[in-house]
Amino acid sequence: MPAAAAGQSEAAAPQVIALPANQPHQFYRGGRHIAELRGSSDDREFGPEDWVASTTARFGHSESGLTRLPDGRLLRDAVAADAEAWLGHEHIAAFGDDTALLVKLLDAGQRLPVHCHPTDGFARQHLGSRFGKTEAWIVVGTSGPQPVVYLGFRSDVAPETVEHWVRTQDSSAMLGSLNEIPVRPGDTVHVPAGTPHAIGAGVFVVELQQPTDFSITLEWEGFLADAESAFLGLEHRAALRTVNRAGFGTEALSGLIKHTAQHGGPRVPLLVEQASEFFLAERLHPRGALELAPSFGVLIVLEGSGTLRAENGDLELQRGHTAVLPHSAGAVRLEGELVAVHCRPPVFSSE
Repeated sequence: MPAAAAGQSEAAAPQVIALPANQPHQFYRGGRHIAELRGSSDDREFGPEDWVASTTARFGHSESGLTRLPDGRLLRDAVAADAEAWLGHEHIAAFGDDTALLVKLLDAGQRLPVHCHPTDGFARQHLGSRFGKTEAWIVVGTSGPQPVVYLGFRSDVAPETVEHWVRTQDSSAMLGSLNEIPVRPGDTVHVPAGTPHAIGAGVFVVELQQPTDFSITLEWEGFLADAESAFLGLEHRAALRTVNRAGFGTEALSGLIKHTAQHGGPRVPLLVEQASEFFLAERLHPRGALELAPSFGVLIVLEGSGTLRAENGDLELQRGHTAVLPHSAGAVRLEGELVAVHCRPPVFSSE
């Protein structure tokens, strides 16, 4: 992993910084594809998530999940200490000193349980957070004979039916009620808060989320220790009000899924339009050089090598590297023969 750009100190303006893996222990298996991408020998069995440039802690934890910078500081604390430099004025006007973004590499070594996430409104009312957890998946790798994800009920489901499935832990009924969607690298899926979903074994994604760790785990048996840990400490019926029980037909699904594998321009927008309210993502193919506008952002290099040139320092990149870009780095120039995913928080105009 390359070192941070020269001269990084607490007093200096933040620079583009390379980040090590950050894989807090999870309840499900995975991590092999993260190790392969990063060129690491780390073979941990329960490290399926690499939280990249994270200022979000795992639910119920004080620091687990937070990114620690090469100088020893938590990124969360560095951003809070110099929010203007890290985030820019317009971002602060909209979100304060919160990055408004959580990015992960997620390697599903087994199928994830059926679960969903609260909306902003539910999170404000019940969890004391301005953010719920809408998310999106960018498929960057698959393995196995039939890589799939599961998204939304196929038809409307009554509240008492959902309650029965959860109470009896009827995994077959829950999974069987969802749309099963085959995926391949280049596919992207937008997952609005409240939508029941799961990721199948062998699916490797870059995941963008609102910056929380809120999950309502409908299918907890065989995954979590007990039902109490499945509902964020909420009363069960209250928690289940987060579930969108409406059926997702072909038209609804088509508005959430995008196929980008055949798009090879310098910048490929990866997510459907409605995702832009929550986060932005592009696949970058510089083929020489490409300029990125000033913004807080996360860069994940999928192929090749190159250089990230910023006003206050350069960073050498190669496959598997991840980096955080502060707003103060200015108009960053990405050079080289590489493929990278660039993730950003939503952009709000000052006009």
